[in-house]
Amino acid sequence: MANFETIAAEDRARAGKGVARATRRAGMVPGVIYGAKQDPSLIAIDPRVVMRELKRGGWRSRLYEIETATGKTRALMRDVQFHPVTDQPEHIDFQRLAVGEPVRVAVAVNFMNELLSVGMKRGGVLNVVRHSVEVWCDPDTIPDHFEADLGPLDINDNIRWHDLKGTEKTRPTIIDRDFVVATVAAPTVIAEAAPEPGAAPAAAPAKGGKGGPAKAAAPAAKAAPAKAAAKPAAKK
Repeated sequence: MANFETIAAEDRARAGKGVARATRRAGMVPGVIYGAKQDPSLIAIDPRVVMRELKRGGWRSRLYEIETATGKTRALMRDVQFHPVTDQPEHIDFQRLAVGEPVRVAVAVNFMNELLSVGMKRGGVLNVVRHSVEVWCDPDTIPDHFEADLGPLDINDNIRWHDLKGTEKTRPTIIDRDFVVATVAAPTVIAEAAPEPGAAPAAAPAKGGKGGPAKAAAPAAKAAPAKAAAKPAAKK
């Protein structure tokens, strides 16, 4: 049996932008519960409760039971709208759940036995393609998570949909292939090349002074000026 978390909320009598703004001024977040072939229900929730659920992560697949003065409703949190400046929640949408009516949810994948993986011991790197998998399932059988066993994986091996545990009562939204969830990739570190036996170590660049790089050859000496032309021979 699925576990539902209770959220306290207040009923709203009317819809509209003006009523929604009044709800926010009163310190509450307006919301709506839709689906299951019923009329939408208007509610208001404490913003601290909304932020608490968002910070926990995985809120799109968490099951809630929304309790108001008029009754309880089982639902999934589908969307949260935020103020563009303050980032405070301004509106929240829930999808009503009905037994026997499948819903689409994202279920988290837990990776097990990472330290036992043959490929990881050899220096391989876990490359997670999907941290969660979207599936169709009955609201009462939504799993908390799927499990992926990394123990048998060597380098270049992977985990596919059929390898996951806990998928018995679910159907993946991707049905045209046995998709990859994660793989153990080869290490990407390149080792430095070892010097050849007997090779002299590379000389470090010399600083100025003795032993420094040879100075540039002095510019060629200027050509000596041509000797004065010989004096004319004396007259006899």
